[in-house]
Amino acid sequence: MSSSSIRRISRRADDVAVSATMAITAKASELKAQGRPVIGYGAGEPDFPTPGYIVDAALAAARDPRYHHYTAAGGLAVLKEAVAAKTLRDSGLDVDPSQVVITNGGKHAVYATCQALIDPGDEVLLPAPYWVTYPETVKLAGGVPVEIPTDETTNFQVSVDQLEAARTDRTKMLIFVSPSNPTGAVYSEASIAAIGAWAAQHGIWVMTDEIYEHLVYGDTKFRSMPAVAPEIADRTVIVNGVAKTYAMTGWRVGWLIGAPEVARAGMRLQSHMTSNVNNIAQLAALAAVSGPLDAVEEMRAAFDRRRRKMFEILSGIDGVICREPQGAFYAFPSLQGLLGRPLAGRVATTTLDLAALLLEEIEIAIVPGEAFGAPGYARFSFAMGDDDMVEGLTRLATLVAAG
Repeated sequence: MSSSSIRRISRRADDVAVSATMAITAKASELKAQGRPVIGYGAGEPDFPTPGYIVDAALAAARDPRYHHYTAAGGLAVLKEAVAAKTLRDSGLDVDPSQVVITNGGKHAVYATCQALIDPGDEVLLPAPYWVTYPETVKLAGGVPVEIPTDETTNFQVSVDQLEAARTDRTKMLIFVSPSNPTGAVYSEASIAAIGAWAAQHGIWVMTDEIYEHLVYGDTKFRSMPAVAPEIADRTVIVNGVAKTYAMTGWRVGWLIGAPEVARAGMRLQSHMTSNVNNIAQLAALAAVSGPLDAVEEMRAAFDRRRRKMFEILSGIDGVICREPQGAFYAFPSLQGLLGRPLAGRVATTTLDLAALLLEEIEIAIVPGEAFGAPGYARFSFAMGDDDMVEGLTRLATLVAAG
């Protein structure tokens, strides 16, 4: 074989899709830098600074020579102990610190889980809409994502009947998310228990993403699957992190919690992929998970106010159908009523087209539903300033009213 016939880039890398949410955010930032008044609804991160006591902990750690060197690949023992204690406090689930692996953000925890559990050809049930990273991570492990569509009529929640209809003898894992990115949906305790019991009955692993656990609103309650369905606990991997709760997306500290063999596998993988997570960030995360939740509650209250306002405005736009988000910081309206009708003298036939039209005509950036396996919808983040949020939505309402 000649060198010219060898691929320069691996098929694996070529097959990975670009993160649509990050691409939209980057495009909006680029246009803003050019002086255009673009309002971006793509951000998947709080618009608040990291609380001061967490930053102070990082500064102290940076001055401590103990943290200037390699540490255990699976995480600092003191942080693993704190994550275990935090999990008992917030989820009612008693885990041993040895079951915790500290990762480079929640995304790395998802990747490590898939690498630890999935073999080529294994099928992974993936309710849609889904976070853009899930299917790509499954495919990187050689797995096959099996999408299960949901819509606003069921509040974007999958049923046991749908899961059972999609199950085959190759089904290895279910990816379960509540509160949901991108829909803001939160499953009830009864629904979570039923899904957990079904997975346990069929010997299916569950990866449950709990990154938005503290961001629930009104009477809605967060529930952790292994706590309400203990029969699935030994086949559940929890992925979580400090990013969303504590406004620490840039610090890159997450974790996975699983059965001892899963944790050991995750640590072995991490020892060759990254070694330890940045020690300074780990000490900041320690301050976060073991500290008070006052700052978290202040952020949650702001998100709640914006959530209600965004829902009010979107629900009043002709052709837009929006379910009120119960958690996270996203609305996920159906925009199908805007497709095929004139807007600013143009007609969009897909939400991809519509997103381009809105960016060009009224300078707002949304993430089209195609990125989440849900054409016809779009994700609007309300993790942004109140004035910008209302201004952008008002531009949309005005455009639609004008036709």
